[in-house]
Amino acid sequence: MKFPPALLSALLIIVFVLAACKPAAPAPEAPTVPATEPAAQEAAPAVEAADVVLTNGVIYTVDKNRTIAEALAVKGDTIVYVGDNAGAQALIGPQTQVIDLGGKLVLPGLIDSHAHATSGVSDIYEVPLYGIGSVEEYQQTIADFLAAAPDLKALQGAGWINSVFGPKGPTAAMLDEVVPDIPAVLYSEDYHSAWVNSKALEMAGITKDTPDPAGGIIERDEAGNPLGTLRETAVDLVAEVIPPYTTEQYIEGLTYFQDFAHSLGLTTVYIPSMPGGDEAALKALHEFEASGNMTIRFPTAMNVTPEDDPAIVEDILAKRQAEAGGYFEIVAAKIFMDGVLEGGTAYLEEPYLHQPGNGELLWDPQKYNEMCAALDKAGIQIHVHSIGDAATRLTLDGFAYAREKNGSRDARNMVTHLQLVHPEDIDRFAELGVIAVPQPYWFVVDTYYYQAVEYVGQERADRQYPMKSFFDKGVKVASASDYPVSWPPDPMLAIEIGVTRTVPQDSEIYVDPDYETPLNPTEKVTVEQMIESFTINGAYAIFRENELGSLEVGKKADFIVLSQNILQIDPRQIHNTTVLLTYFEGQEVYRSEDW
Repeated sequence: MKFPPALLSALLIIVFVLAACKPAAPAPEAPTVPATEPAAQEAAPAVEAADVVLTNGVIYTVDKNRTIAEALAVKGDTIVYVGDNAGAQALIGPQTQVIDLGGKLVLPGLIDSHAHATSGVSDIYEVPLYGIGSVEEYQQTIADFLAAAPDLKALQGAGWINSVFGPKGPTAAMLDEVVPDIPAVLYSEDYHSAWVNSKALEMAGITKDTPDPAGGIIERDEAGNPLGTLRETAVDLVAEVIPPYTTEQYIEGLTYFQDFAHSLGLTTVYIPSMPGGDEAALKALHEFEASGNMTIRFPTAMNVTPEDDPAIVEDILAKRQAEAGGYFEIVAAKIFMDGVLEGGTAYLEEPYLHQPGNGELLWDPQKYNEMCAALDKAGIQIHVHSIGDAATRLTLDGFAYAREKNGSRDARNMVTHLQLVHPEDIDRFAELGVIAVPQPYWFVVDTYYYQAVEYVGQERADRQYPMKSFFDKGVKVASASDYPVSWPPDPMLAIEIGVTRTVPQDSEIYVDPDYETPLNPTEKVTVEQMIESFTINGAYAIFRENELGSLEVGKKADFIVLSQNILQIDPRQIHNTTVLLTYFEGQEVYRSEDW
């Protein structure tokens, strides 16, 4: 039986009064609702009207039953109702904002589980080199940038790719042709190598006699002279050449990134790497939140290096306590276990084909094990960069060592990138409760794939980036962009690629018909699994699954409205889906011109 809205409101008031006169009873568990029909999850009795009510929508809740509702209501920063249109009517008052969705799809606010948000400053002040395919184009782009900024005292930039230059990378001579007088440090697309000019080498004191630092490579000519490409820890040799960004510049970059993220539907972004010495960036995050202008969550990890003493644990704990409770929080420690495949520095079980050896292991295994144990004992989550299969095995060994030494706990340690993984180690992820944090943007046949074939052979190249295997074993998978490595960090693009394992045909990166070939197609997942990886699993990765990641009564009102129903359209069109509205804790933070 259906009641008129006025009568239903009166009944709700009576129920509220009666409830106030006797002890509260435990709320009954909501009935299971088939995912194909509107959910009927009623709000707790309330007399106040909601602030925002969504009606006539396809609200994919990502709750445990993956139910779909028609309506949702928000009071303050909290969801107070999820169900059908009729039930929502009782919560509409004179001041309620009612949004008629017209059948549009609503998802929880999206979570990027590994993105360098502080690099937003780079998008403002550095030359972008992404998507360029020749030395001449790089040089022209740099020359144009310098012409527009003639007073620069130093040049920074990022985005060049190794495949344009070959195994030894670009040279200082190439850069000297357009930047002869000021130091230039240009990072590769993966940020694991730097292209520097002669002025930068001179100012850093890098010569033929400079040894490769531990875990790093100075690419050299046959006579041993530095060529102009620095890899891994060798990049640190030019750290003092470029003036650091100020706190004010970082805040400008964070503001830019926040707006960008909201336009992509992101309401939480895990910053995976914040060097302990980068006080300007830490101060910027603190001041940005204190200003009241932060409308996004930035759970953040602090770097831990092989040179650090276990006493660094105390420093992380102190910073975590100082920033606890806000949108910006220190939640984890970040460890780099190896480098990257395209730089020949990922640590592999079997040797490379184009060079001697198995790559670069950045940690002594026993020292890593002890660091894991120290962090784990202090209750600090561990977030590890691991590309190669041998690196991932050693990473898991450290987690197992910590468990053996300290006892089992809900650690939720994470391993990110996971380009090559031994199948047996996927079982270990499940056994140890480790979260997999892949970048689905990279699951394609492109120039990096062809380079991988050259470096590690066809068989290994063809089994890159497992994903379905993790889901099949019950491993929590939390997707991420690694911004600015992935550009743009659009989750819709990642969702499509996770399902198709191919480059979208009308995208900027589609330049070769061979890209229609899926990469490792046995690892394709469903749209629903991809959504899970950007919502509830991302919330789980930061211990916030009871507050975030799904649209349920009592959770934070983070939600987005999409231009297309990605659950129903051809998956190869998902990347053309745009975000129309983004809400963060009940407040509108983005509205598309198309809404």
